[in-house]
Amino acid sequence: MFESAELGHKIDKTTFRSEVPKLREALLDAQFDLRENGSFPVVILISGVDGAGKSETINVLYEWMDPRFLSTLAFAAPSDEERERPFMWRFWRALPPKGRMGIFAGSWYSSSIAHHIAGKLSRGDLDQRMDQINRFEAMLVNEGALVLKFWFHLSKDGQRQRLKSLERDPRTAWRVTRESWARVKTYGKLQEAAGHVLRMTNTPWAPWIVIEGTDDRYRSLTVGKIILDALQKRLADTRDQGFPVAPPIVQKTDSLDVLTALDLTQKLDKKAYETQLAKWQGRLAELVRHPAFAHRSLILAFEGADAAGKGGSIRRVTAALDARHYQIVPVAAPTEEERAQPYLWRFWRHIPRHGRVTIFDRTWYGRVLVERVEGFCTEADWLRAYAEINDFEHELHEDGAIVVKFWLQVSDKEQLRRFKEREKIAFKRFKITDEDWRNREKRPAYHAAVCDMVDRTSTGTAPWTLVEADDKSFARVKILRTICERLERALTDEKPKNGKD
Repeated sequence: MFESAELGHKIDKTTFRSEVPKLREALLDAQFDLRENGSFPVVILISGVDGAGKSETINVLYEWMDPRFLSTLAFAAPSDEERERPFMWRFWRALPPKGRMGIFAGSWYSSSIAHHIAGKLSRGDLDQRMDQINRFEAMLVNEGALVLKFWFHLSKDGQRQRLKSLERDPRTAWRVTRESWARVKTYGKLQEAAGHVLRMTNTPWAPWIVIEGTDDRYRSLTVGKIILDALQKRLADTRDQGFPVAPPIVQKTDSLDVLTALDLTQKLDKKAYETQLAKWQGRLAELVRHPAFAHRSLILAFEGADAAGKGGSIRRVTAALDARHYQIVPVAAPTEEERAQPYLWRFWRHIPRHGRVTIFDRTWYGRVLVERVEGFCTEADWLRAYAEINDFEHELHEDGAIVVKFWLQVSDKEQLRRFKEREKIAFKRFKITDEDWRNREKRPAYHAAVCDMVDRTSTGTAPWTLVEADDKSFARVKILRTICERLERALTDEKPKNGKD
């Protein structure tokens, strides 16, 4: 993949000076159009060989474009906070919003390549990481992002000459370090690893662009023109960027499904409830203080029918926890900031550190529930969301998170009774809205969506627990018992490999 980047590409000074003003003007116009359009972000990855001009190119782009709408994200070794979360967490947080451009210097590829060369990441683990990255980039593109990946290349002799040239010039000598020369010695390993990585991640939706880094003028002009061309073409493309990526939902031939099979008549009397509640709250308090939990985290996801008792169940869970170590995240309609990012972004930002608990009151499953039923996203969006959600939860599991998901189900009759009760009791009126009544009319559509959700996202590492919630006492005890049982199994198992560098 590197042959064409070893041909000695050069641009003379006269040509460079004549072309740059026009290019800069066009880039600024395209950047303005991007801001005005506001429907997609631009993600630019700058990677490559040491001395090939990565930082110089970023500086040129800042000079040529409006820096107010251009951000650079540089990633070195992860901090302690970052190490205690999934590998991709810090990159999710740094994604540019729609209408802006983000340059990643040291992206999700850099540490993986470096650790493979150092023998800290096997070829099998590297391949798994690249597969994870391919799915992540596919998600970005499906969410509308324009992803441009540049690899700046130098031959081994070219790298050596480049470093010597930089070292001789007092203005650039600071760029050359001991590490720079050390990497010359591992050039062959880098080429082998980089060639493999580029081959595996050179996808139709996010292909690599390999550029020779020997000549500054050639490199800068080429990168600027590629960005301009890609941006102009994308701005001019008015076609729907989405497309279905999953087969249609299979229609049922009978009335039996995961919800109709539930026995909603199950109950607990008051005495049994109080005994069981105390037992499982006490056990939960012990488990989150277990020494092994310091290397894990707990993520509780609550979904359910309106008035199914999610809030009351959550309060019984938190009663067993230290308030300093848990967070409740209530999920409503996305804000403007959240709508400017991929839909999973607002959940990634709340992923807990090791030793902590995060409780989501409504979750990322809104994409395949309310957004699907109410038409807030396209069919292509919610069809591909099943796989994206499974990937998300798998990453959490690999990092050591214990993901426990609940769907609380109530009968139509019991839901109606609770709605009317809420209207009559003054301190419960805030819980009932016109939207709740309207949603009752769409109960069959939500029923089908829930069944599809469970069928497609109940995995071995993050299974769904369906809770019979007509009796609140029974539901609360089942939820607490399930959390404790999942925690006990996880804490007695070997801590899963988190794959972090």
